[in-house]
Amino acid sequence: MHQPARWGLGAAGAGIAMIVVLELAGIDETNPLKRTISEHGLGPDGWIFGLAVGLLAAGSAAIGVSLARKRLAGIFGTIALMGWSVGLFMTAWFEKNDWSVGPSLHGSIHRMGSLIAFLSLPLAAVIIARPWRRRERSRVTLVAFGLGICSVLWVVGIAAVMLIGARDGMPWWRVMPLGLVERGLAVTEVAALLALGVWAAARRPGEEPDQLGEAAVAGVAERSGGPLT
Repeated sequence: MHQPARWGLGAAGAGIAMIVVLELAGIDETNPLKRTISEHGLGPDGWIFGLAVGLLAAGSAAIGVSLARKRLAGIFGTIALMGWSVGLFMTAWFEKNDWSVGPSLHGSIHRMGSLIAFLSLPLAAVIIARPWRRRERSRVTLVAFGLGICSVLWVVGIAAVMLIGARDGMPWWRVMPLGLVERGLAVTEVAALLALGVWAAARRPGEEPDQLGEAAVAGVAERSGGPLT
């Protein structure tokens, strides 16, 4: 298993687990249909949410490094995946607006980071795991590509609903169950990231699927005491 990918999956998994715990702990106080995930960043325990998102961002960057070192991501895929990581770091460091107080600079930066992250990951998954890269295609890449397409559909659907709401004079945050939609998009994108991480962890640098098969055959032959014929 490639070390950066292993570290990346571990860090991302830890961050995801922390966010799930926050979600379960706050289910009686936070309406998941209306309140966004970033609501956990407000209040005295906000540092836990910031740490969780920071771990997810660091894990994503490590997965990106692994894919880049194995020449699986390409320059555009790497840039897109790093855009996701940078966006997550921005949302982790700058807390969202507390609308009981009013808008703020850190809240605007948080929103921009969220937008960068949510737009970058679908692009990264589609570019990196595209199935017409025949030599690198595998079951996990098809899963990552499918989740990337689902993420794109989420983003397009959200944008369409927002445009319809704007045409009818409705605020964009009221035209949909914002909390539910954000959670659906986040789950889809994180699943795509983990699929990319599993793919990166399963491959050695510069080794193609055919080479993996040849290595397996050679290993069996060596253990059996001679070549297979």
